[in-house]
Amino acid sequence: MAPHTQHLVHSHAHEEDLPGTVNLQVAEGDDTAYGQALFPVPAEDPNDPLQWSNTKKSLILAVCSLYSFLGNSALLGPSVYISLYSELFSITPTKASDLVSYPNLAFGFGSLILVPLYLKIGRRPVMLGSMILFAAGLIGASQATTFSGLMAARVIHGFGSGVCEALPVQLVNDIFFLHERGKRIGYYTVCLCFGSTGPLYAGYMLAGGYSWRLFFYVEFAFAMALLIFAFFVVEETSYKRNKVPSAPVSSANSDKGMEATHEEVAPIIPPRKSYLSTLKPWSSIDYESDFWIMIPRSFTYFLVPQVLWVITSFGIYIGLGALAFNYTFPIKITAPPYNWSPTNSGLITIASFLGYLFAIPFTPSSDRLAAHLTRKNNGIREAEMRLGVILPAMIIAPCGIILYGLAAEHNLPWIAYFFGVGMDQWGSLFYFTFTLAYAVDSYQANTSEMLIAMNLGKQAISFGMGIYLLDWILERGYAVTISGIFAAVLLANNLCLLIFMFWGKKIRIFMSKTWLARLHKTTIKTVGEVA
Repeated sequence: MAPHTQHLVHSHAHEEDLPGTVNLQVAEGDDTAYGQALFPVPAEDPNDPLQWSNTKKSLILAVCSLYSFLGNSALLGPSVYISLYSELFSITPTKASDLVSYPNLAFGFGSLILVPLYLKIGRRPVMLGSMILFAAGLIGASQATTFSGLMAARVIHGFGSGVCEALPVQLVNDIFFLHERGKRIGYYTVCLCFGSTGPLYAGYMLAGGYSWRLFFYVEFAFAMALLIFAFFVVEETSYKRNKVPSAPVSSANSDKGMEATHEEVAPIIPPRKSYLSTLKPWSSIDYESDFWIMIPRSFTYFLVPQVLWVITSFGIYIGLGALAFNYTFPIKITAPPYNWSPTNSGLITIASFLGYLFAIPFTPSSDRLAAHLTRKNNGIREAEMRLGVILPAMIIAPCGIILYGLAAEHNLPWIAYFFGVGMDQWGSLFYFTFTLAYAVDSYQANTSEMLIAMNLGKQAISFGMGIYLLDWILERGYAVTISGIFAAVLLANNLCLLIFMFWGKKIRIFMSKTWLARLHKTTIKTVGEVA
């Protein structure tokens, strides 16, 4: 057999009987990180995504993360056009805000179809197809002349790009090891969060004297460029880690004239696929994947506490940051006593940008904390070990919400709005990144179904918080609605951190004995699946 120049990674790590508890004790010949064995355990195959080079993995994650940025910026950018659309189509501002709320809902429901589809026919073809649908919706929005036409185009590009939030997490699960997940999911959530700066670009395009249509033209151009880049970079990452077939190697030994034949087993390592063969836009069909059964089964993950916490965290933070701030700031800042021009009304996204920017250095922190606590625990990793880094964000984010609501109620200086938003968004990145990594750590099985539940749930919550937001504020005021109700809801969600830090393992033990665990076990598709 020809020698392979690529070093293949080896590990004897394994998940214990309890999901979320992993034995990372090092055995002879193991590759390690932080002094611990690597998990999931890769196959002896250079085509296993876990065996790919770090450069290739990072490029694939970069493409998917940039797609998440584009998808979210396209959704939220037109929020600065609400007043303009209200006048253009002769509708109320609340009705005009539907052009953000309903595409946002479609964005969540896109994963209900596209995630089971990428399990059925592969990640690569679904990603490329969704990008084409996304681009088609954008160009349709740029040409719309009626409210219903614009709404239809917006729903199409929202639905098409819906997979852009599930795919990066799925890819992190497919191609990265356990010790990398916090940092890598962090890179994705940074792009997701930076997507909320879309209103800034949209506002300044209008300020330059251009039509609101320019925003959709620019988004379309970037979408097409990313589609071309993805075609040449993103390889199919779905992989069933089969036991590598072996070939007998015979050796003859003689003992007192009697010849005995002993057979040793040597692994047959397949060659790496050629680059050209990875460019085909289709993949093999997984006939074992139950497309229609996956959809209703994904709803059962709403009953898993760790998953439900991710859903509420994302939904509340998106509802506050992406919708509440972008809906209310332009209205407040263009009215007395501020009297800013409408073209500057998107500047609040600078506060979001800075909040996220100051949080980026903390993205590897949960991996490092978990590795440290694993060493102290004799190499046994518990999913909850990464959660301690969220503690500062637990309090800082609600304080930011309170400050923003009071600033709007009492017309405080504009800097108060920026500090409030920055504090909230700084904390949101911790909750986006580490609650998601925690849920994926806790339940290695059927990650795709879990992602469907997460995307549906968070978009539904954010939709519910945003659809009547302006009406609530008119009835109750900014202080009661934002500083009171929204801040209390956010704080209650954040305090769940303490429940999972101290009782998370007990919750996992309890859940492992329920009918729900038995249901999922019958259809389990683990990270290191052996066919």
